[in-house]
Amino acid sequence: MHPPDYLEGAIDLHVHSAPDIDPRRYDDLELAREAAGAGMAGLLLKNHQFSTVERAWLVSQVVHDVCIFGGLVLNETVGGLNPKAVRTAIRLGAKEIWMPTRSAANHRRHQAQSGGIQVLDGDGALVPEAEEILQALAGSGCILGTGHLGPDEAAPLIRRARALGIQVLVTHPEWSGTLYPIELQRELAALGGVFFERCFVSTTHRCGFTPFRTIEDAIAAVGPESTVLASDLGQPDTPAPVEGLRVYAGRLRADGFPADQIRQMMQANPARLLSMVRAV
Repeated sequence: MHPPDYLEGAIDLHVHSAPDIDPRRYDDLELAREAAGAGMAGLLLKNHQFSTVERAWLVSQVVHDVCIFGGLVLNETVGGLNPKAVRTAIRLGAKEIWMPTRSAANHRRHQAQSGGIQVLDGDGALVPEAEEILQALAGSGCILGTGHLGPDEAAPLIRRARALGIQVLVTHPEWSGTLYPIELQRELAALGGVFFERCFVSTTHRCGFTPFRTIEDAIAAVGPESTVLASDLGQPDTPAPVEGLRVYAGRLRADGFPADQIRQMMQANPARLLSMVRAV
């Protein structure tokens, strides 16, 4: 008897493809066909430089056996904390709006660089543009991703988002640049509607070889009900996104996680987040 393939019905909410400034293993169409062939239910395309919403729509017209979604990262290339860009992306059908990644001040500090975007002012309050973006997201059903904000900066944003009814996906909380203490994860999970996107790429050379045990301990401590398993793959020197998810699931199962929990984290939880999105 073959072991179960957890990719059937899986949804990867964090995957990279071409066109992109960074080298990518697949273009959008190749990635979509690969996912469809594996029986996956959906992909959410991410790009650090520009919107993937339009690309996702076009790919969906060609590849019909898997749902392809897009979103927008609020880096400097789209004007940073740009409420107008957010409202436009939501109207076009964006499924996730990420706070800045490579343009975040936290990211740049982690890379020994200066400058960058922050969502809090000197008094610890949300800057007006961040509040306006949350107001645009409220009621839209679009997911808020925390991007590469540091946890101390992201926590007030998350609490405000939840007060407005916005679903939140915390971006790779195990990566050293965005490392969330377990106690903070528990506090945020208790708000409801806050999920933690635990990415396979964190365990590779790209992110300092985070031990699998670190991710497994976080799942055990915070709970599979608030965990989303994603790949964050697409780089040419890491496993292919589909294969990476398969390895991820197999490793967790081998380490004792029940099959139903793996399906919850790889299928049900991402589907729940996406089902919150309505047409605008």
